[in-house]
Amino acid sequence: MAGEQATSTRAPKPSSAPPASNGSAAQSPGVRAGAGPGSDEPPSLSAMPAGGWFAFAFWLAAGAITAYALVHLISGLGSLLSILLLAVFFATALDPMVTGLVRRGLRRGLAVAVVALAVLALLAGFVAVVFPPVDREVNSLINAIPSYLNDLRNKSTYLGKLENKYHLIEKAKSWISANKAGTLDLNGILGAGKAVFSLLTGTLAGIALTFYFVANMPGIKNFAYHLVPVRRRPRVSELSDRILAQVGKYVIGQMIIASIAGFFTWVWAMAWSIPYPAALGVVVALFGLVPVVGSSIGGAVVTLVALTISVKVAIITLAYYVVARLAEDYLIAPRVNRRTVDVHPMVTILAVLAGAALFGIVGALVAIPAAVAVKLIATEVLLPRIDEM
Repeated sequence: MAGEQATSTRAPKPSSAPPASNGSAAQSPGVRAGAGPGSDEPPSLSAMPAGGWFAFAFWLAAGAITAYALVHLISGLGSLLSILLLAVFFATALDPMVTGLVRRGLRRGLAVAVVALAVLALLAGFVAVVFPPVDREVNSLINAIPSYLNDLRNKSTYLGKLENKYHLIEKAKSWISANKAGTLDLNGILGAGKAVFSLLTGTLAGIALTFYFVANMPGIKNFAYHLVPVRRRPRVSELSDRILAQVGKYVIGQMIIASIAGFFTWVWAMAWSIPYPAALGVVVALFGLVPVVGSSIGGAVVTLVALTISVKVAIITLAYYVVARLAEDYLIAPRVNRRTVDVHPMVTILAVLAGAALFGIVGALVAIPAAVAVKLIATEVLLPRIDEM
């Protein structure tokens, strides 16, 4: 009995559970129900204090100003970016040559010097081939201007008949007077001098950067690899080496195709007595470096020059370049690029158009190597990850 009485008079233990809250329970300011730390629903923007709105607007404006400044800076550095892209493009092409010489026992510095001397010799040969014909053509054109004027006044000649029908001299005089082309404009002279100076400095800077990238390619790659986490570094290194190898092989293959087109242009011009065959061959080879459209532009230039011989020679030359373009697309290029580039033709065209729209001729040059790199990354990294999902 005493135990039962002690049990009945014992005080109840306090409950460890928190008291149930009703709907009118007080909540912390600015926090809605269900928006606690464990809730998936974000806090309401309407509950943001005035200071938070001010900070949000400030950082938003700062981000917009920074983005605008970066875009303006990049657009202002367009020529520098073009030079850098060209330097990387040619350095990637020259690196396999340097690597091959290193594997044969030469030090890298000596191998770079040998390749640099070979490239400079090619540039000197280009200048020696192209500049004398251009100089002679300009001088002959200046000397022929009086005879052209006499032919314009003589109604029995072809130029005289054109003048009698279209009044070319009067239209030229009106255009000169309207544009004030006969006056000496100091700003125009300074602008032309500035353009020539920019071209020379850009060319020298591009050559210097190309050789710098070739000489320091291993150090540049190692520095870039150290920016990658250690566990991913071997995979990134292996993939980057494959991309550089394929891009270098593609550039070499494109140079071989362009050289073949330039050689056959020289032979064709010699056979049909088209003026300056060596210079035209070099021009076609340079245009041939531009994918998709380069060879067509070079053929158009040669066809226009063939017009100075006769219309018949120009038509035959145009037909030759149509056949040559088909042979290049279906016979030469597939054999040269069989083991280097495996990109769909539509992707190639779109890449060239996008590159030309962004960076002009330089963008068209690097478009296909960029497409090769993107394709390799997609097939080796992105698609396997998608398949694992």
